[in-house]
Amino acid sequence: MNTQTIDAVNTATNAVPKNDTMGLIVYCLVIFAVIYFFMIRPNKKRMGEYQKMLDSLKVGNRVMAAGIYGIIKKIKENTIDLEVAKGVVIEVNKNAVAIVE
Repeated sequence: MNTQTIDAVNTATNAVPKNDTMGLIVYCLVIFAVIYFFMIRPNKKRMGEYQKMLDSLKVGNRVMAAGIYGIIKKIKENTIDLEVAKGVVIEVNKNAVAIVE
């Protein structure tokens, strides 16, 4: 090999970036922060508001549960009795409630 070829190989080798561990860590932290602030945090806030709505359910409230509108007649631990028509009462899961009017 001549010296020009060796110099070209050395230059190409030096052009390849070295392992930059600190840069990789910073990059991962930035990506995690973006995901947290745009996805995780808003979802936690929304779920907190939804849980407050479920905790505030009272007998007599008109709600929409599983696409069915009705009036709450009885509240149990995990379910509610919903009157959908006069004399027609169905039992639905509390988590099915989407809207409280």
